Amino acid sequence: MVKRMQGLGFLLTVLGLCLAFVAVAVERSDEERKTYIVHMATSQMPESFQEHAHWYDSSLKSVSESAEILYKYSNVVHGFSTRLTAEEARLLQGRPGILSIAEETRYELHTTRTPEFLGLDKSADLFPESESASEVIIGVLDTGVWPESKSFYETGLGPVPNSWKGECETGTNFNSSHCNRKLIGARFFSKGYEATLGPIDESKESKSPRDDDGHGTHTATTAAGSVVAGASLLGFAEGTARGMATRARIAAYKVCWIGGCFSTDILAALDKAVEDNVNILSLSLGGGMSDYYRDSVAVGAFGAMEKGILVSCSAGNAGPSSFSLSNVAPWITTVGAGTLDRDFPAVVSLGNGKNYSGVSLYNGNDLPGKLLPFVYAGNVSNAQNGNLCMTNTLIPEKVAGKIVMCDRGVNPRVQKGSVVKAAGGIGMVLANTGSNGEELVADAHLLPATAVGQKSGDAIKSYLFSDSDPTVTILFEGTKVGIQPSPVVAAFSSRGPNSITADVLKPDLIAPGVNILAGWSGAVGPTGLPTDKRHVDFNIISGTSMSCPHVSGLAGLLKAAHPDWSPAAIRSALMTTAYTNYKNGQKIQDVATGKPSTPFDHGSGHVDPVSALEPGLVYDLTVDDYLNFLCAINYSAPQISVLAKKNFTCDPDKKNSVADFNYPSFSVPLEAPLGSGGGGGTSTVVKHTRTLTNVGSASTYKVSISSESESVKISVEPGSLSFSESNEKKSYTVTFTAASMPSNTNVFGRIEWSDGKHVVGSPIVVSWT
Repeated sequence: MVKRMQGLGFLLTVLGLCLAFVAVAVERSDEERKTYIVHMATSQMPESFQEHAHWYDSSLKSVSESAEILYKYSNVVHGFSTRLTAEEARLLQGRPGILSIAEETRYELHTTRTPEFLGLDKSADLFPESESASEVIIGVLDTGVWPESKSFYETGLGPVPNSWKGECETGTNFNSSHCNRKLIGARFFSKGYEATLGPIDESKESKSPRDDDGHGTHTATTAAGSVVAGASLLGFAEGTARGMATRARIAAYKVCWIGGCFSTDILAALDKAVEDNVNILSLSLGGGMSDYYRDSVAVGAFGAMEKGILVSCSAGNAGPSSFSLSNVAPWITTVGAGTLDRDFPAVVSLGNGKNYSGVSLYNGNDLPGKLLPFVYAGNVSNAQNGNLCMTNTLIPEKVAGKIVMCDRGVNPRVQKGSVVKAAGGIGMVLANTGSNGEELVADAHLLPATAVGQKSGDAIKSYLFSDSDPTVTILFEGTKVGIQPSPVVAAFSSRGPNSITADVLKPDLIAPGVNILAGWSGAVGPTGLPTDKRHVDFNIISGTSMSCPHVSGLAGLLKAAHPDWSPAAIRSALMTTAYTNYKNGQKIQDVATGKPSTPFDHGSGHVDPVSALEPGLVYDLTVDDYLNFLCAINYSAPQISVLAKKNFTCDPDKKNSVADFNYPSFSVPLEAPLGSGGGGGTSTVVKHTRTLTNVGSASTYKVSISSESESVKISVEPGSLSFSESNEKKSYTVTFTAASMPSNTNVFGRIEWSDGKHVVGSPIVVSWT
């Protein structure tokens, strides 16, 4: 499991491991009343009301004299949130102008070298250092910020952009002086949280934008942190820390608390962020697998997209299982996680002379310079699952003075080391199991410890179980760069297919999300454990929570360079220039399998910001295109109205097809024949239409097509597209001719348009279910 943060740490599980959030029905402290979000059709407001707010109040009072409005929404959605009994909610649903009533859901967080790895250090001159870069405002919805972090220093930045309409809210341990020309705004949203779980305990967390957890500071500084020389975590990853868009401004919206992140608060933050005039929104949290009109993140993101704001979200940390994605709405940029070329080796040296490589961020006192007694946790425990080193499961008499081997799973990795230490152990070897394979995630352990992959773990256990007097030591080797192959897809990164709309390929792309160095909260140690009293300015953590703000920051760079680009154009530029192969021509690997990754793992590929700056062509989308998409997937008028914020009816004379949705990737779901067989004489023909917009100079692009299987024939008409001026649009049609194949068969391919300078690439997935 990835890192848990303080407080949020244990109650707010980081899914499997930087949004994904699993939406779960919220437990209520009040049996009678539940929190609901009420979506209103403002166009139906009776003439007797002067303001929407008065109409909302009247509608609520018509069903309940005692209910109070928590939030009124006016930007990304129209309506309000309140607490009602089931009967009151039923009565309100029947009132005029009510589009829908949705029950509150709870979301959970998805919990240095990156700029160099992405090529930003050598290409700074390509990106605008002009005032345009510092006009971009990135809004981050998370656990707040630690304003004293050096990554929020305002050095070299001019006045706050005139476009900014937000503010710096005051609260516990936070006031307006904590904002500056870098951190230009900070707000907190807790009404939904407190309505469900009661008042915030201010002795445990700040009722203010202050970050007591670390996660929010880490994501915000990853996206747009200032340049900080001499940054490191306890001496690891030493160098200059910087966000992706170092001159962009940051606006923090605290929506996550010890007990979770609540949809009413998330919607209120999105609503306010739009009003504040942010340009990019970054959410390292997720909405599970609900239909778009039921998912508050998707609903709010639609409203932000309508205002020209790109919304970047984490894909989730539920990999490597298939169908494990969060945040799959096509108007959201969905980001998976890959590795960097940096590692923190810590070698397990056994008494039989064999060595096995692991990783660690431990930086305390060294182990004695000799081999030490070695035991397996499962053999020194009083519990059936003793191998997991859960709290109070180890027998001190059998552990004292020894190094203990624990298995990964269930409880946080760093907590296992704390359990070993509490029992008197002096070190830990943490072994991956099948679900994590060879993926190594480094941690700032509280005792000498290292993590090894499954294969090494099995070999070490074999020695442990066969030797009558097993011994071991751990050799810590600091920081190493230039690790190859890199990137590889992280095992925890959630995978496709898209469980809501199989015709839209997700994730969109991957970005660095493993062992990422960024700013941290002074209120919590690097492990997030209550027993960790260390204070650090920077921390190294992992998750799609970390990859999401990389893309948010890079989107900010593109927005600065191309202020007139739509959110869809920016995403297209990032997707069509992403790479899927290493420089040696081999495909990007999946660490979970040790084999080449697929578009279900990496989407369009790994982000390449330098190429994205000048993509040549983009696949653009308008609000109407998204509404037509909703018609194509057969959403009803009331369902679409929740997203459209008005009564909307699909044109019965217009044939909407997902195959014509102008997405930068291709997903072609087909029905497998009945029975287990396939490959019969019948074939299926599917046509997709796309439109490219020229954002470069006049040029002619020619297409190239690749398919990994003869079972799918792919053709494109026309085979070349000539553009004579900027913003010119040209369409093409792709014909897929697919043989009959067994269920669960997938064929991958690729379409590339090139004029010799630019390559505009799109992944293809044809799948039989």
